[in-house]
Amino acid sequence: MEAGVPGFEAGSWFGILAPAHTPKDVVARLDRDIEAALRTPDMQARLIERGFQPAIKGPEAFSKYIGEEVRKWDRIVKQSGATAE
Repeated sequence: MEAGVPGFEAGSWFGILAPAHTPKDVVARLDRDIEAALRTPDMQARLIERGFQPAIKGPEAFSKYIGEEVRKWDRIVKQSGATAE
């Protein structure tokens, strides 16, 4: 809205991904350990002082978010007519 384009939202995000077909128990352990580290006051403070807004999502929620982002930007790129050169 601030840029004069109603309904437009863009941002950046970071996440940790594992290769396809990584065993679920390995993903669960990584998720548990990474979340524990991200929830420490020191890590929260470090992220915030660097301008991040920590949002901890589990593997399923993060996968859903990535899918939504891909669909959103696919639609926007197609509507814009942009092409890679």
